[in-house]
Amino acid sequence: MNRYQAPRRDISLLRELEPVVAKAVDVHLESAEDWYPHQYTPWSRGADFDGVLGGTPWEPEQGTLGKAARDGLVHNLLSEDNLPSYHRVIAELFTRDGAWGTWINRWTVEEGRHSIAIRDYLMVTRAVDPVTLENDRTAHVQNGWGMDYGDDVVASLVYVTLQELGTRVSYRNIKLQCGDAACEAMLNRIAKDENRHMLFYRTVLSAAMDLQPDRTVRAVADVVASIRAPGHGAPGYARLAQSMARSGIYSPVTHYEEVLQPIVRFLGIFDATGLRPDGEQAREELADVLEHSAGQAARFTRIFESSAPSKPASVR
Repeated sequence: MNRYQAPRRDISLLRELEPVVAKAVDVHLESAEDWYPHQYTPWSRGADFDGVLGGTPWEPEQGTLGKAARDGLVHNLLSEDNLPSYHRVIAELFTRDGAWGTWINRWTVEEGRHSIAIRDYLMVTRAVDPVTLENDRTAHVQNGWGMDYGDDVVASLVYVTLQELGTRVSYRNIKLQCGDAACEAMLNRIAKDENRHMLFYRTVLSAAMDLQPDRTVRAVADVVASIRAPGHGAPGYARLAQSMARSGIYSPVTHYEEVLQPIVRFLGIFDATGLRPDGEQAREELADVLEHSAGQAARFTRIFESSAPSKPASVR
């Protein structure tokens, strides 16, 4: 069996979820707005680089984008660059058939635009070293990516729902800090895509909660306790993540208040009735994990307030 191929128990669940997926895909496609990365790129600012075209070598002072926004964009771009691995994993897990296959391919189309647009913007504005960026992309894609939750369909649904929401929040906060109208327009467009992706996954996850509440609560507890960004294996990830936390683009406060809490509330986990003992145990564990996350957010805020003149954008 392929590592990410759904086991027998989940093949039945995937079939039960198929009507929900089909309806969610229809809603997604009906609201889709195709857009074109080249229209968001300020090409008039560009110039040839050194090398084959004999242009001007890159130098750090050429870029005008602030460090916080630049680090946020590089982090997100390196994450987006691993789309081939993401597509492979979710296609093997959720299947390439029927509505699931339609969704996976459409999602891949839309995510692919993000890396095109961000890279073009960073290159035209000379915000980053193009050689370093390409070397980091090469290393990250070569390493590949795997779902931390193996062949567990429900846990994987929890993960992608939280991840899409977190990505949307991240792009929104980079937009608030970039100080460039072209960048703002691009990020506004990308954030809309990420929000619609989150809505799709959230709809399917909610249906899983209705069908298998105990298992879904367990999955939420496990994923919330262990979730990590898909770009965690990218070169320089730790430095970029720390920069994003300090700037408020994506901090422990952001993670707790704007990602974990909204999804848990939407699923109604703490209002659910009729859970079996294993579901109740999972709910208790989730409460503990959320309390720990809230404590991390509070500690981060105290440390930040004691060392910086203002609060990060995500907690204003």
